[in-house]
Amino acid sequence: MKNIKYIILSSVALFATISCSDDFVDVEPANPASDNYFNTEQDYQDALVGAYDLLQTTYQNVLLGEIASDNTLCGGESATDVPGFQQIDDMIHTSSNSQLRAIWGWMFAGVNRANFILEFQDNIDFDGKENILAQARFLRAYYYFELVKWFGDVPLVVDKRILFGEQNDLDRTPKEAVYAQIELDLIYAIDNLPYTQTQVGRITKGSAEALLGKAYLYQDKFGAAALVLENLIDNGPHDLVTDYTTLFENDNENNIESVFEVQYTDQEGAGFECLQCSEGNVAVGFNGIRNYNGPLFDSGFSFNVPTQEAVDEFESDDPRFETAILDIEAWAASTGATFGTGYEHTGYYNRKYIARKGDSNIGDQNLTNPNNYRAIRFADVLLMAAEALNRGSIADDRAQNYLNRVRQRAFGDMNHDVTVSGTALTEAIYHERRVELVGEGHRFFDLVRTGRAAQEIDGFIAGKHELFPIPQIEIELTGNRWAQNPGY
Repeated sequence: MKNIKYIILSSVALFATISCSDDFVDVEPANPASDNYFNTEQDYQDALVGAYDLLQTTYQNVLLGEIASDNTLCGGESATDVPGFQQIDDMIHTSSNSQLRAIWGWMFAGVNRANFILEFQDNIDFDGKENILAQARFLRAYYYFELVKWFGDVPLVVDKRILFGEQNDLDRTPKEAVYAQIELDLIYAIDNLPYTQTQVGRITKGSAEALLGKAYLYQDKFGAAALVLENLIDNGPHDLVTDYTTLFENDNENNIESVFEVQYTDQEGAGFECLQCSEGNVAVGFNGIRNYNGPLFDSGFSFNVPTQEAVDEFESDDPRFETAILDIEAWAASTGATFGTGYEHTGYYNRKYIARKGDSNIGDQNLTNPNNYRAIRFADVLLMAAEALNRGSIADDRAQNYLNRVRQRAFGDMNHDVTVSGTALTEAIYHERRVELVGEGHRFFDLVRTGRAAQEIDGFIAGKHELFPIPQIEIELTGNRWAQNPGY
């Protein structure tokens, strides 16, 4: 059950106003006077829900985090179905890619909504205001973390909105400074949030600790990452769900393993003309089985299809495989189901996030799937802690322990425990992240941050594809003052 419902509030993205038809419109600076808003606690709460709302657009970040990697192929109906996805899959994307432009605009819209609250944080005082500000600062950190992951150096604006016309005064900020602000925001959130909120779905102290540990890990700050992640492991309320097969079902959302979860509902917005207007998890429809007719599942658009290489990464007796990957040929043979084949058909689907029958009965089922995205799971926290301890040469014994907690849940025994250390343990952790988190959008960035992308991803050019290009329209709106990322 969704206990926090995101809503859409008006907001300017960064410089260009984005519509799904890719049109441009004139933008009047929206700057409501502080004496007209933020005069009650409810004003802050409403604005905060608006800041949460942009989390729902990260369905595309998740899809492309897999498609850009060696885990999946783009798929779809044909080679021209969503060209921006196809280009990223083939590593031929450019600064005119519509999907990258959308990620840029949506993430900066999220930053702006968080900054709207923080711009007027001193208007009034009331009990619990620190909790609201801490949630806003987490959200700002989350959106900036996505921006840094995708684009590297980005404009950094703190505690004020970016208004149209201000692009002439903004420069890209070195990613090190952006990370420093992310760290400050998350430390504030940790200090001012409880481990359990009164409303399920809201950001918690554990959410902030996990994201801070992740931000440290992306910067190779292994000691700092290990410290904050182990504090969450030892003192937080989270644990592994006993039955992995239930983990991604719609009736098992916001469970004990969920450290941070993006909430979705089955409410439809403007349809395919405006995908970000949907309250449903659009990625589920994209992942779905093409022209499917049979039990349990619903049809979809056959994007993001797992590769044979990803399938082969699973150990032969790993029971997680059937939860993570749907072998459609085997399924059809055992159930009598029928299906179509799309472009780059591999025979496999991302079973974690494909539509189940009965998930939604409102509007277009491919836009209104209510299945939440488990953005940070406790299994991920354990594996990040293991990696930090191992790669930082801090404590391989503790790294083994955290890795083996994940494996023991998976296999149901201790016979599959890892006992190696050093670089062999590093490789074991990398393997475990791939099979445990497959289909969840982390793989491309795991390969980039660990320096393995060029050897694993076809078409990946070292020194170029670690980052995606800044949308060309954003550069033009600054009078071409910004330099493009290398290689584009």
